[in-house]
Amino acid sequence: MAENIIITKNLVKQYGEVTAVDHLNLSIRKGEVFGLLGPNGAGKTTTTLMLLGLTQPTSGRAFIDGIDCSRNPVGVKKIVGYLPDNVGFYPDMTGFENLVFTGEMNGLGRKEAKDLADSLLDRVGMTFAADRKTSGYSRGMRQRLGIANVLMKDPEIIIMDEPTLGIDPEGMRELTELIKTLSTKDGRTVLLSSHELYQVQQICDRVGIFVKGKLIACGAIDDLGRQLQESGLYILSLQIDGSEDDKKIVCDRIRAIDGANVVELTADGVIRVESSRDLRREIFAMLVMNNITLLDMHQSGGQLEEIYRKYFEKAGEEGERADKKQNG
Repeated sequence: MAENIIITKNLVKQYGEVTAVDHLNLSIRKGEVFGLLGPNGAGKTTTTLMLLGLTQPTSGRAFIDGIDCSRNPVGVKKIVGYLPDNVGFYPDMTGFENLVFTGEMNGLGRKEAKDLADSLLDRVGMTFAADRKTSGYSRGMRQRLGIANVLMKDPEIIIMDEPTLGIDPEGMRELTELIKTLSTKDGRTVLLSSHELYQVQQICDRVGIFVKGKLIACGAIDDLGRQLQESGLYILSLQIDGSEDDKKIVCDRIRAIDGANVVELTADGVIRVESSRDLRREIFAMLVMNNITLLDMHQSGGQLEEIYRKYFEKAGEEGERADKKQNG
């Protein structure tokens, strides 16, 4: 198993009475793509800023490749590249000139910086815009150039904050493929924060789910799905051949099965079942007995959208119980 290259130990950040990050214990392995998932205000950006040494934790410690992020932020910056959610460049300079400038600022000679800039522009698919001023770049173009800019310093670790935010679907697909190669081709460690669930599922080796500053779940997507099932949650999707009324009748019959907690008919005609045990055999037997043709049935708990939603629901329920206990 790969060694851990990013480690946090009981990391806390408070702003007055607000706890933005609450006793975060996190380990990220060398060479993996790790996704921090959560809504705005969940603590993702604050965590990123503490890892970069840009804000001091209230308590706890964070390390990158053995370097204490608070005590040696300069050492961290030497091995970490950062791509913020809104990349800034010198608007009156071209994409190529911006990259060369970054290279020279990081100790490269001018010819070496130019050669590397040419190579990276080709890699991120931006050669066509190399001689355009960045003031005319779209958001997607700036994000691509931002990745090239980060790579000019050849970092071991790349931290990205909402890298696909506001990009059209095709640009998002190309950008996520590029991010994945940073790990698979280069062997770099990538930590990204995002709420784009589909893209995260495509590229991340593991994910951490944040709610109100707390890491409530962490692991590979398949493992998180299994953990939900082990905790007594099964999510089933089925499609039958029949009218909407037929489907509503089937929903009623599934509700009568012991263990079926939530049964709903979605807008696209899929029957969705949440249960405390595996009901597939009983549902199939019921459909056969009633001469109903089954078109498709599968456990869908391995989809990140389902996992994300259910962990949030669990966190909300636990929060409500804690509030009730505290308030008597």
